[in-house]
Amino acid sequence: MHYGLLEDSPPGTWVPDVLEGFSRRTIPLGQDAEGTVSATLVRHDAIDGKPILYIHGWSDYFYNTDLARAAAARGYTLYALDLRKYGRSLRPKQSPGYIEDLAQYDDEIGAALALIKLAHPGQLPSVIAHSTGGLIAALWAHHHPGQLGTLVLNAPWLELQGNAWLRGFANAVADPLWRSAPERKLFLPKFDFFYRTISAHEHGEWLLHPLWRPRFSFDIQGGWLAAILEGHAQVREGLDIDSPVLVLTSTKSYFATKYSSKMQTADTVLDVRGTVKRAVRLGNRVMIHKIPDAIHDVYASPKPIRTQAFDATFAWLDYFND
Repeated sequence: MHYGLLEDSPPGTWVPDVLEGFSRRTIPLGQDAEGTVSATLVRHDAIDGKPILYIHGWSDYFYNTDLARAAAARGYTLYALDLRKYGRSLRPKQSPGYIEDLAQYDDEIGAALALIKLAHPGQLPSVIAHSTGGLIAALWAHHHPGQLGTLVLNAPWLELQGNAWLRGFANAVADPLWRSAPERKLFLPKFDFFYRTISAHEHGEWLLHPLWRPRFSFDIQGGWLAAILEGHAQVREGLDIDSPVLVLTSTKSYFATKYSSKMQTADTVLDVRGTVKRAVRLGNRVMIHKIPDAIHDVYASPKPIRTQAFDATFAWLDYFND
């Protein structure tokens, strides 16, 4: 595996990806305060089928080759987008994952879908998105009606975890930082529990890039948290996504201050009940499917469980795409 940071591909060119059987293409996004910014579109080269775009979560990137193979087996071509400052798109001296407005992601999502539509004329793409990516994709779909066939959200982060007091505290902390020094880091406790459930070096099945999916999550900065809270507020007020939405979650969450084997069969990042409560506010056609013993990334769960999730996902996609 390639363990360094990548460089942009030549303009308009697909090059071999770090994953065998995949290609990648840089999407240039101009400049920000940290320099040149780009995103990366990844393509599974095995099949020319109905298009799906996958969007990863926080401190993450696309690595799930099993999802791509499951898609190909059902007649779908999987594309994946490593957002700016994540994964294949992360460059030296950049703040990993940092953004001050989730609407900025409209640029790379729009560009990626435009490239996909050129390659698949007459077909509306579907989007699959995980965790923070699920929040980003839901907001994008709400603000861009008529652009997607279907939307699948894999354990989407639709609200701040905890009670109303915690949300109030987060707002009180984030708002002054966003106004005065949005790049300032928040010194919050970090845990590696989710990493341990997915890494092949621990209790999982996935070989992970140490810079792109580190053991501990990226540092959280005030401006980023303010952007997330604004996204959560939009969901709380209610969205009007016009495409059918499938929300996948585990059946349970498990939180503790020490690692436990129980974490290998539960969502250790989000409160499943909170996700379900918010999911019904995404639109008028929302289906919630709970997968027993799934972890936070349902598609990265142990093989028998993720196979159930794949079957449920593609049966649902087939229903709306046939």
